[in-house]
Amino acid sequence: MRKPVIFCDFDGTITNSDNIISIMKQFAPPEWESIKDDVLAQRCSVQEGVGAMFSLLPSSLKEEITSFILRTARIRDGFREFVAFTKDRGIPLYVTSGGIDFFVYPLLEGFVEKESIFCNGSDFTGETIRITWPHSCDEHCQNGCGCCKPSLLRKLAAQDATKIVIGDSITDLAAARLADHVIARDFLLEKCKELRLSHTPFTTFFDVIAFFEQMEVKS
Repeated sequence: MRKPVIFCDFDGTITNSDNIISIMKQFAPPEWESIKDDVLAQRCSVQEGVGAMFSLLPSSLKEEITSFILRTARIRDGFREFVAFTKDRGIPLYVTSGGIDFFVYPLLEGFVEKESIFCNGSDFTGETIRITWPHSCDEHCQNGCGCCKPSLLRKLAAQDATKIVIGDSITDLAAARLADHVIARDFLLEKCKELRLSHTPFTTFFDVIAFFEQMEVKS
């Protein structure tokens, strides 16, 4: 078997729920919902949508939002064991997240090294929260991804690696199309079925460990 390299989503994948949606439900005015619907229906890009949603929130809420997420977010069962499994096997694991640095980094502290985490940035110096895009699309992508998972996949995976994408949502779909295999739940699982992408469903990261153990047996 060619050496696997893993690209794992964060919101709704490593965490049990989508933290951006949780933040919007708790702090944003009602118009965030129509922006979310436009993103899901692909009427606007993820970058446009996420930027617009956070621009509804005053920068003064930074501490309140951060403490809310750290208090309420839950890491999916088996993730700590999964990280240990990848380290033990020498399998590269990258977290590629459409989430924002001010909550992604603290939630992953003690799980994954910062240099293996790729997410969007934030600027609280203005009146409202401005999202920054340190990992935006390369010349091969015009999707306005925000944190461009296909671009990161091209940049970080060797040509001969088996590229595995783990995810749950619309933000994982473009990378899933480039992957050799997708480990999916929720929206992404339905899309994998619809598009006939090679995939395995999962509920917890113990399921993901079991998938890789099966790969080892087959090889």
